[in-house]
Formats: sequence, structure tokens, C-alpha cells
Amino acid sequence: MKNHKKKRKVPLALIAVRKGNREAERELLGDGFHARTHVAKNKKHYSRKAKHRNLPEE
Repeated sequence: MKNHKKKRKVPLALIAVRKGNREAERELLGDGFHARTHVAKNKKHYSRKAKHRNLPEE
């Protein structure tokens, strides 16, 4: 039987860069989940709450 070596699909250099990127992001943002994209709220969004209507609170 032949001894087959497994080829690495992702180069080690790329793995190291990804790991460094993750560590830098954790230092910048801290631990936990942080969304990568934020959808802006529509200006026409309607809410009945006084704090959203810019009315004085009673």
C-alpha cells in the first residue's frame, strides 16, 4: 500500500494571518459578539413612544 500524505488545503501563512486578525479585533472591540454590519433605521419608522417622538416626557 502506498503511504498518501494529506495535502493542506489552507496554507499555514494564511492561518496565521487570520488568527492575528481575530486577536487584533478582540483587542479593539473586546470579548463577545459584535455585529459586522448595522442596518440604518428608516427615517419613516413610526413609534408611539414619547421618547421616540421627541416630545417632552410627563
